[in-house]
Amino acid sequence: MVLSLLGLLPILVFVQIVRLALFDGSRLRAEGVRQAESSITIPAMRGMILDREGRVLATNETTFDLAVDPTYNGFPSRADEFHRRMARLTGRRAADYGRLFRKAPSPRYVHVARGLTEQQGSIIESWDIPGIVLTPKVTRRHNYRSLAAQLIGHVSAEGEGLAGIEQTLDETLRGYDGFTTVQRDRMGRIKAVVEGEVVEPRHGNHIVLTIDLVRQAIMEEELARGVDEARAVWGVAIAMDPKTGAILGMANVPTYDPDSPGSYGEASRRNRAVTDKFEPGSTFKLVAAAAAVDLGLVTMDEIIDTGPGREIINGRTMRDTHENGRIPFTDVIALSSNIGVAKVALRLSPSAFYQYARNFGFGQQTGIELPGEVAGTLKKPQDWSGITLPWMSHGYEVEATPLQVLLAYSALANGGTLYRPYVVSEERDVYGRTVWSRSPEPIRSVFEKSTAEALLPAFERVVTDGTGKPAAVEGLRIAGKTGTAQKAENGAYARGKHRATFAGFFPADDPQVALVIVLDEPEKSAYGGIVAAPIFGSIARRWMATIPAIAPPTGSADHLADTSHVSVPEVRRQPVGIANSRLAVHGLDIADREKPINPFALVADQMPAEGTDVPPATPVRINVAALPAETQTPDLIGLSCRHAVNMLVAKGIRVRVEGYGRVVRTTGRANAPAIVHCE
Repeated sequence: MVLSLLGLLPILVFVQIVRLALFDGSRLRAEGVRQAESSITIPAMRGMILDREGRVLATNETTFDLAVDPTYNGFPSRADEFHRRMARLTGRRAADYGRLFRKAPSPRYVHVARGLTEQQGSIIESWDIPGIVLTPKVTRRHNYRSLAAQLIGHVSAEGEGLAGIEQTLDETLRGYDGFTTVQRDRMGRIKAVVEGEVVEPRHGNHIVLTIDLVRQAIMEEELARGVDEARAVWGVAIAMDPKTGAILGMANVPTYDPDSPGSYGEASRRNRAVTDKFEPGSTFKLVAAAAAVDLGLVTMDEIIDTGPGREIINGRTMRDTHENGRIPFTDVIALSSNIGVAKVALRLSPSAFYQYARNFGFGQQTGIELPGEVAGTLKKPQDWSGITLPWMSHGYEVEATPLQVLLAYSALANGGTLYRPYVVSEERDVYGRTVWSRSPEPIRSVFEKSTAEALLPAFERVVTDGTGKPAAVEGLRIAGKTGTAQKAENGAYARGKHRATFAGFFPADDPQVALVIVLDEPEKSAYGGIVAAPIFGSIARRWMATIPAIAPPTGSADHLADTSHVSVPEVRRQPVGIANSRLAVHGLDIADREKPINPFALVADQMPAEGTDVPPATPVRINVAALPAETQTPDLIGLSCRHAVNMLVAKGIRVRVEGYGRVVRTTGRANAPAIVHCE
């Protein structure tokens, strides 16, 4: 019986072969082809981000990720060849690649490299080694590195917007990937499928910002210089067209490189223009002054008795910085008298003062197209104490963002209208055609035009004769207000810590620019007139020549020459991290920034040399000295311990502090934290 069955086996096999060939052959061949087919993603190109003049700020470049299946037929015999070729291509050792393969978590998949250039990808393909998988990726490149970094933002490794405009308009910029059908042969090589399905990608649209590259660079340079001179923890500068709401510039110090955001801390990536709220101090006196004048409760020439500079109001002592005595209300503003403004504010009902503050935009988000914006804090009158109104009149018991303060002064500049701020002026498709463009959006009228006209001379006097003299620019009428407020920490005011502010606009007779400067914990001085006003003046002075409405009557060829070239600073014998900061302050960059350099290594040589006049944004090539066992950094000597630490930490340098006070020396060893010695 068994033998009979075995005799039938060849016959059954023959019948099965005939059946497969005659009846199922076509179906199985098609199934085999289908199983050999796969699809390859055709990545969509992320839209570019442009400045108002069409200069490309953020764009894309194609890179390749390389992976290998070490078990694929034909690869094991050429593995050593692959390791040697990769070593020559990348500058690493062949042994490094051998070790990578041995320690790979999966025996069938080894991720070899990320971010290979198109040229490197072509070379690897030409080797024709089986088992290699090259995956194209579109990566983001920011052409001007840290310029407007917090405003533009950055993307993840997968191309998802994580900050700034890159995040807010991620869907618009990203587009949608396509795909194409391909076949893989037994060697793993890919070939196109005739009449295979192809879905074209829909590339992202381009975004045009309201900022100008040149003005933004000037703003960042002057802010960085001012923060350094004031020895502040951080600084913010924002400029706006007061007649439209268009943001003309937005700068933060410290800042970061959006092409390598992971190398910087959260403090450097933070856009404090919209994410941080603070008590605005005397810049908030605009609210009380506008409300009282608008309601006819005071005139600018009315005499206000501010006494000896100290007065008890509602049971609490209020002080001025100087004894002013009996002065007109114009001088109350110009000389920044807390007592004078409080006395006038007390003529207002709490509900009236609160409503004007709300109308100015305080206590509510502005609606700007940036992530993380906070509303600030403006308590309702029913939550006020007996001293809230007089103290809020000069900027306490209220919290605002720098952008909210700017909007308030823009309303004064344009005659009383609050505009919604915006940083995006246009969206364009991949062919450059305008999809939509932004129009100015007035929100509400805050006060009468006659009120603005009455207040303007007082705010001009702040700059000509009052607390804001350091903001003055020859030939340019500027109006503004200084502000100083103690810094609150953990529910109480921190002794010796302040925020300093200057907010204003120019030219005062036909405002083109409203500008606010905010510094955190300046050590040089707590007063906005001393540390923030000079930054305002420096930016205004250099912006004059870039604004046609201002340049003809007040600009000159000298101003233009000032912005066309900068002098290269001396950075030799400084750590790379500090040298980078110094160059950025002067509007310059470091060449070959992609090359990894120990940030504490000392600069041995630089090209161009110190004192050379070069165009802005010129890369400076530096050579570093071999890091000895112990190095000294005399450039930090004399700085406050806190300021030196902030400078080093902002550049990714690990720091250990010994002592208190000011820096007497800084030492460090390779691969170890820098030691800041203070006494």
